[in-house]
Amino acid sequence: MADPLPLVRGTLDVLVLKALSLGPMHGFEVTRWLEDRSGGALDIEDSALYQALQRLEARGLVTAEWGITDNNRRARYYRMTSGGRSHLRVETNRLMRYARTIADILGAAARA
Repeated sequence: MADPLPLVRGTLDVLVLKALSLGPMHGFEVTRWLEDRSGGALDIEDSALYQALQRLEARGLVTAEWGITDNNRRARYYRMTSGGRSHLRVETNRLMRYARTIADILGAAARA
């Protein structure tokens, strides 16, 4: 497998919101979902993930409450708010437009 890709600045919050759009998750579940969806290609550090969750909570885009995991451990479960859903829609469109633009530029034929 190739070296893991670093996250582009500003994308982790959107990726976390995408994971939480499926339902409440604790941090390890978010990380596992992102790693599964990327085929292990993304390098997500625990500290960066928890900073993103704290940032999203401070902005009112997610809420958190304590719960018990499947293996009977205490963990904070994060749930996306309606503001988080709106933010996810806007940022998804913006990032998709950005990715298409970069792909168009990199795929353009070179001029002589």
